[in-house]
Amino acid sequence: MNDEKTALGKKILRLKREKGLNWNQVAERLGYSPVWTCAACLGQMSMTPETADKAAALFGLNAEEAALLAEAPYRGSLPTAVPTDPLIYRFYELISVYGTTWKEMIQEEFGDGIMSAIDFDMTLERQPDQKGDRVKITMSGKFLPYRRY
Repeated sequence: MNDEKTALGKKILRLKREKGLNWNQVAERLGYSPVWTCAACLGQMSMTPETADKAAALFGLNAEEAALLAEAPYRGSLPTAVPTDPLIYRFYELISVYGTTWKEMIQEEFGDGIMSAIDFDMTLERQPDQKGDRVKITMSGKFLPYRRY
């Protein structure tokens, strides 16, 4: 369902590498956060037509590819139920181990509802540590209570 956007994402990764860019640089040129920019370039978010045109100019994409960047995606990019890539699998493992804890603690604090993945932001940073650098991910999503009707 997302084959064209996924293929375009792979092309953008190649072009980004060829141009020697990192996601911070791409994000700065497009005017969004690095996390959102990466997700949009990989086909998981829709860009505005103006942002898609900026991305097309940056990566040398044609008009059809720019239009594809602006289309609403079919979200969810993992090919299997249980991811096999070790880095991605660790996030699956975190959900398997801590998912019920997160659910319990969020619902104790906020009530019966969910954390939005739509009204959401995330940052990723390197945290120096003498035992080896650490990955610090901060996620913030709007709480959405379940409606009673």
